[in-house]
Amino acid sequence: MNVLGIESSCDETSSAVISNGILKSNLIASQDFHKKYGGVVPELSSRAHLQIISPLVKDALEQSGVSLENIDVVASTAGPGLIGALLVGLSYAKGLAFSAGKKFIPVNHIEGHIFSGFLMEEKPEFPFLCLVVSGGHTLLLIVKSETEIVKLGTTIDDAAGEAFDKVAKLLGLAYPGGPLIQKYAEQGNPESIKFPVAQVKNPFDFSFSGLKTAVLRFKQKEYGDNGKVPEEDLPDITASFQRAVVKALTGKLIQALQNYEVNSISVVGGVAANLALKNAVNDIGKKFDKKVVIPDIQYCGDNAAMIALRGMQIAQNGIEYSFDYGAYPSLKKGDLRFWKEML
Repeated sequence: MNVLGIESSCDETSSAVISNGILKSNLIASQDFHKKYGGVVPELSSRAHLQIISPLVKDALEQSGVSLENIDVVASTAGPGLIGALLVGLSYAKGLAFSAGKKFIPVNHIEGHIFSGFLMEEKPEFPFLCLVVSGGHTLLLIVKSETEIVKLGTTIDDAAGEAFDKVAKLLGLAYPGGPLIQKYAEQGNPESIKFPVAQVKNPFDFSFSGLKTAVLRFKQKEYGDNGKVPEEDLPDITASFQRAVVKALTGKLIQALQNYEVNSISVVGGVAANLALKNAVNDIGKKFDKKVVIPDIQYCGDNAAMIALRGMQIAQNGIEYSFDYGAYPSLKKGDLRFWKEML
């Protein structure tokens, strides 16, 4: 089976080809110009996708050595994401599949992340505990098979990646904030400031809004409402903040491992690239004697390889979609046919 994947949910345009389970190409065009605005501007993102998507798909096919005529499935992110950005990739994919007479499969973006560990040489083993940590979502799941995902918990406010970006902005750091916080945190003392870890009603849910507010209050107390954080203070602040985030994420992971039997652990999404989180999860894996699979950094962020992979899995399970399937900006409004809530 040859699958062409297309991803355009936010500020990366990506196209990939998987042939007989082997990734042949994975091209990503990042919209770096959003940095000067301190975040993604949806309208500008949509326009950038429009400009690059056609040549990018052509290049991905050429690099893979698989012609459009030999593609069996065209898979594209349908959501969640920015609605304008989603529509560019989804409309392009549907038009391409329809005109070429190929099967079309819309892919849930979060499911792309969930199964991104299967792009690695060493893959997760079902059932596996999956922690999804990205800019828009934080989820704790048990993945029983390619078609059965059980949600244990989610964030009740900010996502982990969103907290990284917002705190970075509070500290005067550029967008995206996650990599810069990690860079400064490597030089700091994570025990220097006691930032809180929220306790919520559902033992597997997350909350990061209070942590973000705690950093704001600390900054106001130490430097005034409009004061600038001195460069020499950034390492300790960022290290303490990062520690609180990692503690919140790994605490829920440990609780789940104590309550449910799984064969492996996978951490996916943009924040899975964070070194402190990786180290903490690997330590948990050793403690509980569980294999840990964290995708390479190129598969942590938004990419079409994971979309092609998920499209391949759906097609191999005999599931079909019509061409009238639309985009959805919210996970709650999306196609959750493979999901169920843990009671």
